[in-house]
Amino acid sequence: MLKNHKRAAALIGATGLALSLAACGGSDTPGDEAANGAGGGENGEAMAGSVVIDGSSTVAPNTEVAAELFGEEQPDVRVSVGVSGTGGGFEKFCNGETDISEASRPIKEDEAQRCEENGISYAELGIANDGLAVAVNPANDWAQCLTIEEVSSMWRPDGPVDSWADVRDGFPDEPITLYGPGSDSGTFDFFTEEVNGESGAIRADYNDIGEDDFGAVQGVEGATGATAFIPLSFVEEAGDAVRAVEIENEDGECIAPSLDTVMDGTYNPLGRQLYVYPSDTGLEKPEVQAFLEFYILNQAQIAEEAGFIPLNEDQEQVAGDALAELVG
Repeated sequence: MLKNHKRAAALIGATGLALSLAACGGSDTPGDEAANGAGGGENGEAMAGSVVIDGSSTVAPNTEVAAELFGEEQPDVRVSVGVSGTGGGFEKFCNGETDISEASRPIKEDEAQRCEENGISYAELGIANDGLAVAVNPANDWAQCLTIEEVSSMWRPDGPVDSWADVRDGFPDEPITLYGPGSDSGTFDFFTEEVNGESGAIRADYNDIGEDDFGAVQGVEGATGATAFIPLSFVEEAGDAVRAVEIENEDGECIAPSLDTVMDGTYNPLGRQLYVYPSDTGLEKPEVQAFLEFYILNQAQIAEEAGFIPLNEDQEQVAGDALAELVG
């Protein structure tokens, strides 16, 4: 049974501009669950129709892989994946324009209220994990491990520092250049809340790259003193262009973002789970239900192929229970 938003647990939101992805052919085969019929229609019969998704630019690459693999089973189902950013995706979702909203941060109270006003009920399903990385230029050999307070000193709206020498004694007098996503991004909301203590709290003079995380990579690559906050998956894809610094966690340990440290929770507070939100009206379409089932049952393979981090055992159990409640 679909949960109303008032009874949903912490949600993660996402949004997007419409970029269309036909759900057809990837070079890899789906996992064992898919081979047993997950993602097919009743009794595994062929399906047709469309699945409309919008949301986080962080989550979109993962969903695109899911759509490609799903298309190997159901080539006549068209899956469109949008990247409007978190706020934009939920706006469309709560207006009834999409079947599924991707999410990289909890849904906000005003977004939940808009859904309620428009009669949109939804559920939360975890699909992957991701770490939010603090990226620096490879020539930066001084910032090996930073505390959250030191990161905040560069990004906070009141009295931010402009030189690395002001971040910590012993750092060089190198000007700081900042790159990050805009306010429609779930990454923006997550970072500002965890680092600056309030969602949306940030200095006004940073370089806003919108939803273009690769733009942040290019900016950091181009200046020795540059830094950015971007999803770990984009840092890994960038290769040697940028470097992710270690972050001092709540236990006082310097932890590098990685598959293992995000999954075991030691990379805190910048590790996060990613979600999709199906609506009640979306789930009335058999093709939406089939795609959602395929996505959850094959989450590990999808995440690995997309460069993300699979759910851990506890998260997988929660997602599986939620799926069973939705589709039986």
